[in-house]
Amino acid sequence: MTEPLAFTGRCHCGNLEARFESRRRPEEHFVRRCACSFCRRHGARYVSDPEGGVRIRARDPAKLRRYRFGHKTADFLVCGHCGVFLGAVMTKDGASSAVININTFEAPEAFGTEPASFDYDAEDEGERLARRAARWTPVVAFIEGSD
Repeated sequence: MTEPLAFTGRCHCGNLEARFESRRRPEEHFVRRCACSFCRRHGARYVSDPEGGVRIRARDPAKLRRYRFGHKTADFLVCGHCGVFLGAVMTKDGASSAVININTFEAPEAFGTEPASFDYDAEDEGERLARRAARWTPVVAFIEGSD
């Protein structure tokens, strides 16, 4: 079995970090863009792998901003110090999953340049939770604080 590839991302000041692991090479991932106003305004491009894993760290939890809007089914993680949007996390039936903004990765260009755009406004809460549970990456650790 192939070892997972690791992709690291972080906000500008380094307070928020993500380590995304997947057995897929970057060009094999389906990169997408959400058409909602929050994601458009942040220029977010997302990647996830339901067979992978992600570790998220907020070195200084006091600087982590969790923003919820719409159905309020996910926390959008924004650094309160530098303002960078790292990704979103949701919890369903006790399990957390995430989608990560590849613009925070060291080499986002490896994932390609033009994401597919999707508008999820017509989804109800149940449909949104089911889609995310099926497509987002399992969160294997969410650490608040330094080592």
